[in-house]
Order: sequence, then structure tokens, then C-alpha cells
Amino acid sequence: MRKFFQEIKADLKFKTAGPGQKLSEPSRAPKEKPKAEVAPKPRQAPSDEAQRAAAAALARLELKPKAKAPSGSQETIRSHVRKELMADAAASEKELSMEEKEQEEEGAAAPSVSGVYFICPLSGAIVRKDQKEKQLREAIQAYFSVDPVAASIMEIHTFNRDREKVRLCVETMAKYLDNIYLHPEEEKYRKIKLQNKVFQERISCLEGTHKFFQAVGFETKTLPVPGQEATEEFYVLKEEVLSRLEELKDRKEQLLSSEPVRAQLHRQLTVFQPSPAAARFELPHDFFNLTAEELRREQRLRTEAVEKAAMLRTRAMREKEEQREMRKYNYTLLRVRFPDGYILQGTFYARESVSVLYNFVREALRDDWLPFELLGPGGLKLTDESLAFNECGLVPSALLSLAWDAALMADVEAAAEQEQRSPLRPELLARAQSLS
Repeated sequence: MRKFFQEIKADLKFKTAGPGQKLSEPSRAPKEKPKAEVAPKPRQAPSDEAQRAAAAALARLELKPKAKAPSGSQETIRSHVRKELMADAAASEKELSMEEKEQEEEGAAAPSVSGVYFICPLSGAIVRKDQKEKQLREAIQAYFSVDPVAASIMEIHTFNRDREKVRLCVETMAKYLDNIYLHPEEEKYRKIKLQNKVFQERISCLEGTHKFFQAVGFETKTLPVPGQEATEEFYVLKEEVLSRLEELKDRKEQLLSSEPVRAQLHRQLTVFQPSPAAARFELPHDFFNLTAEELRREQRLRTEAVEKAAMLRTRAMREKEEQREMRKYNYTLLRVRFPDGYILQGTFYARESVSVLYNFVREALRDDWLPFELLGPGGLKLTDESLAFNECGLVPSALLSLAWDAALMADVEAAAEQEQRSPLRPELLARAQSLS
């Protein structure tokens, strides 16, 4: 990102110097004593973050009220764009991790994907892994204006991690509602003491529960406690809710049957033109359970002990260690090379089954009925589609090959007069990229 700033500044004020030449002086500036020659650094394409920042800046510029400037003032427009670009680039630079900055400074190879991304099922927004919970919270919060009961149920099931506590919580809450539905004439069932031990231990401590009670029609009241001089706070059901008991029953069923709202892994489907670099992968740190520093340390220790370990480990020990290695990866980046050389790439969970990859490939085909097989590294056929990627050794990345059914190929060769065409969908081929 720092290089992106320097390039913008250079475009505004200076001419680019060629190899072995002095930098030209700024226009309209007095001559100064020439400085020592410095070979310019080669330019690099702006990073993904910079490009997204630029696109966001241009989009906001179109939405802003137009400044009062002389008609056709291109310099004024450029000035606005430059300011937006620089402001967004500065914001994006702050979000870069230290590892990404180190890679950029050291001139590391560009990652095969910029990160792991998710799709929010409520808003449809695509966000990075570290932003998915924030996006879910914002989307659920926005849904309160549409259906506060449903939104509060989403909070209960989504943001309380202990599933056993959630189960116990919703069953207790459902019991409260069921008592009201079955005994609407009983006033005692329409009141819940907030300091009640069961309410405190099972319900009050979980996120979203109070919002639910308020949304279904409870209000907070301070009431006297029978047999005591002190008063306590209660949830009391509003009288008008008694005329909508069937709705209360439906809310209870909704509370019991709901599931957590989960962001969906974005496959980042990409098609590459034929390339000899298909087997080269550069993965971002999002694909690993460990931090960058932990990965470097483990790699160093593994390198130092590799020969000793090879001599002392039994086969069982090696298999156990391999399984432990596989658990370090949350995601895997898979490429499938077609017979015509085109490459299909997608991001998957490391524990997803091989059947998911078959479906992924099938959805990219022009004719999804065509039978095919997938071959892993070394030509091994992936026949057991129930196996997970990490069980097949296809993590954190792998290049596979697609092979058509032999009988199908014979039919194709027999009909050689037909026009040969790529099996991939035309809209995917139109977006095919170069793999460097």
C-alpha cells in the first residue's frame, strides 16, 4: 500500500526516470543542485486492497453532490478523485496485517487468492473472514426493523457459542410461553421475576434473550413481592397480547426450531487460461489455524529435526503426525485442470467432502450431465466422494485433473465433424484470467 501512495505522488509531481537516468526536476520549480543518481524501483500493480479502495472512492464520488465548479473543469474532478483515493488507501493501509506488510516489503509472490471470504446470507455482502461476525451482527441488527422477534431469535442462536446452554435456554423460554398459552387466565404465568435463579442462570446471561421477551410483548415492571416489604423487577405480559395467543404459540415454535445464522464460504470461483504455473500456490495466512509466526517457528524446527525424525519414527507415528498436520488447515484452495488446459479454482473448507468438489465442477460445465472423474496428485482417482479433503491429503492446496468418461470420449472422437468447444460455461470462459 505504501508503494501505491508513492506511485500516486510520483504521477502528480514527477516524471518517471528510466534505468540509469536522473529523476527529472519538478515542473515550474527553480533549478537545484543535482542529486546523486538512484535507480528507480520497478513499479508493481496496486494491491487488491488498493484496487477495492479506488473502486469504493469512485462509487462514492458519483453519489456525492457535484461541486460548484466551472463546466468541464477536469482538473477539479481529478483533484476530488485523488483525494478520495488517497483517503481510502490510507484507511486500507491501516487494516493490513503486519504479515502482509512484510510480504510486500520483501517482494514476496502475490497470493493465489487474496484471502478467505464469506457471504452474509441476510445482506448478500461478501466480506473477509475477520469481518464476517461484524457483518452478521450489522445485518441482524438491521433486521430488527423488519421483524424484531425473528431478529432476537437469530441473536440467541447465532452469538451464543455454547450450544448446550442455548438448548437449555430456549427450552426454558418456550416453557414460559407455553404456560401462558395453556393457562391464559392464570396471572402468575404472565409474570417472570428477573432475579429468579433459573431465569438468571439459564436465560438472562445469554445474548438476545431480553430482546426476545420485549419483542413478544413483555414489559418491565417493579412489583411488590408477596410476603415481603421489598419490590422486585418482573417481566409482565401486556394485556393486548392475550388476544393473540396463537401468534405467541407460533413464536415459541420458531424459537425452538431456529438454527444459527452462518456466513457461507465464498468459493471465489476463478477460471484460468492454460498455464504451466498451475501447480504453484501462494496461500495467505487465512488458510491456516496457526499465526504466521507460529508457522515460521514450526517450519524452522521441522527443518532442523527432519533427518532425525525420519530415522526414529515408526509408520504409525508418521501417520499420526500427518493427521495432526492436516488439522492445522481450516481451508483448502483447489484447482481442477481440464483436458484442454483450462483451470477451475475454488476455495473450500478443509473438512468438506470430495462430493462438494464434484458438484462445484459440475455446476461450471456447459453440459452438467457429462460424466467425468477427478484425479488427485499422482493420478489417484477420487472415487470415494464421502472422504474429506484433509483425509485425502488435499490441503492446504492441490492441483487435480479432470478425465472424461472413456465411452464418452469414444463417442466424441466418432463425431469428429462436430465443432470442438470447451466444456466450461461461456460466461466463465469470458472471465478467464492469466495465471502467473
